[in-house]
Amino acid sequence: MNRVLIASANEKAVTLIAPLMRESYPECRLSVCGSAGEARRLCGESDYDLVIINTPLPDERGGELAKDICDSTTAGCLVMTKAENAETLSEQLEEYGALVVARPISRVLFYQSVKMINASRKRIMGYAKENIKLHKKLDEIKMINRAKLVLMQYLKFSESQAHRYIEKQAMDLRMTKYEIAIKVIKTYDLDA
Repeated sequence: MNRVLIASANEKAVTLIAPLMRESYPECRLSVCGSAGEARRLCGESDYDLVIINTPLPDERGGELAKDICDSTTAGCLVMTKAENAETLSEQLEEYGALVVARPISRVLFYQSVKMINASRKRIMGYAKENIKLHKKLDEIKMINRAKLVLMQYLKFSESQAHRYIEKQAMDLRMTKYEIAIKVIKTYDLDA
């Protein structure tokens, strides 16, 4: 965990949270802000691995900020709130992926919560990378199929001939089938 943002209007809470973070992650860079508006601005300017929200904040209670962070960033979100509000807030934020813990929070629970958020975030980031990779592969397949259609339309190839042509060109020119598909489309398809 490299970058952590603590959003808290309570200075005493910050002086308790910051050392706990430094014990778990000595290399992490901590940023502190005192309002939801400032937290949103900082999250828009930088990427954080974790945002800790100590509710309430002076400009809002903190739940909407947690939803916004979970929706618009890749940061994990830990919301600290009064014990009587914890269950209700947890139900509201559960679908967004924010973890809610009741104050006062023990050192052990804090560590476990941060470790769980970090592990979940790493897993989600892995899925996101895999998703990007699959989308790229799907785009390549679409481009190759489009090139086959162009060859079938302009050179009257059958589908198997078009497929073989693209494969052979890729081998002969030491290029990928995707690169050959782009060349075919640029050569024959005037709409491309």
